[in-house]
Amino acid sequence: MTVPSQARVAVVLKGWPRLSETFIAQEIAGLEARGVALEIWSLRRPTDKARHPVHDRVAARTVYLPEYLKDDPRRVLAGWAAARRLPGYPAARRKFLADLRRDPSANRIRRWGQALVLAAELPSSIERLYAHFLHTPSSVARYAATMRSLPWSVSAHAKDIWTSAPREIEDKLADCAWLVTCTRLGLERLQALAPDPERLKLVYHGLDLAHLPPPPIARPRRDGADGANPVIILSVGRKVEKKGYDDLLEALARLPAGLHWRFEHIGAGELSEALKAHANRLGIAARCTWHGAQPQKGVFAALARADLFVLASKTAADGDQDGLPNVLMEAAHQGLALVSTRAAAIGEFITDGNNGLLVPPGAPDALAAAMARLIGNPDLRRSLALRAGETVRTRFSYDAGVDWIAKALGQEPPADVRAAE
Repeated sequence: MTVPSQARVAVVLKGWPRLSETFIAQEIAGLEARGVALEIWSLRRPTDKARHPVHDRVAARTVYLPEYLKDDPRRVLAGWAAARRLPGYPAARRKFLADLRRDPSANRIRRWGQALVLAAELPSSIERLYAHFLHTPSSVARYAATMRSLPWSVSAHAKDIWTSAPREIEDKLADCAWLVTCTRLGLERLQALAPDPERLKLVYHGLDLAHLPPPPIARPRRDGADGANPVIILSVGRKVEKKGYDDLLEALARLPAGLHWRFEHIGAGELSEALKAHANRLGIAARCTWHGAQPQKGVFAALARADLFVLASKTAADGDQDGLPNVLMEAAHQGLALVSTRAAAIGEFITDGNNGLLVPPGAPDALAAAMARLIGNPDLRRSLALRAGETVRTRFSYDAGVDWIAKALGQEPPADVRAAE
């Protein structure tokens, strides 16, 4: 019997598994498929009741750090007792205290406690740490890597780029071996703060097409004229401010009275009740279905029955904004026409009038006009969807990105791949 390889890479995540972070799960599965021996260290236990199939493809051991230090004081004290004897402990403590002076919060202390446990419990086989998100997971990875005198790297995404303090980003970029991020917009923001911009690389998430269901062969030619067969408008995303669901509801309420439509939403979030109440005030609650968080099977079933996909992203009051939501690519792969906004990095994928329609963020009237245009024109929906699907297949390679990350993590490609290079 073959003995499994010992893990060489510790992947530090905010939570595992999470329904809203399939892009992380598909990357980890892809790294394992390329031979990267890894294990997952999660700052939180899962809160979602369901899992995606991709989570079950990941074979890595998962270790959960104490989410709150008070919940497991013995483990935290044991971590401190072991970590303080590590050669890198004094340097890590200096970094933590500098961060604590700028951010004197319970959250900061919690990250230090988690890093103590991580540094103390990491197997001796671990050669490097790799964190997803530039905020809290990277803080834990940075402190622990310093204690263990190991290199660490990070994948930055959206909120972590736009809401983290610039000085903290600068310190992390000075420390990490390399960083990847999933949009050119985010890359440019980080390059402006980096002491060595060459260590930063753009890697789009893309889609692992081999593990997605095929798109429907054909879609109904609904045009909003038949009240018994309304156009189905779908959106998938967390119910948070930056997703713009308040604007989308306003736009739905402003659609011409003669158009027949139904709205479906998939996703959880803190604004759930507020959005339902808003739909009720607008008089459209009976035409809206809120499915909540769904596993991949439920998401793709909704994509298959929909006619139009809409995402009304915008910048939240605290500066949080999307990167390039993978769900837009999933919808395009499934043959859906797209309506979205010019917020964040969405324009890196959608070109207005070519493979979708874009409107200004926070503009319900423009959003309503774009939706009305596509609701009544199934031929335009089809042509935009075909070009969007082609964009996914030709410009957003999942394999190229995961190949680069695997190599950066020290995994050489197979001999047959090296011979072809």
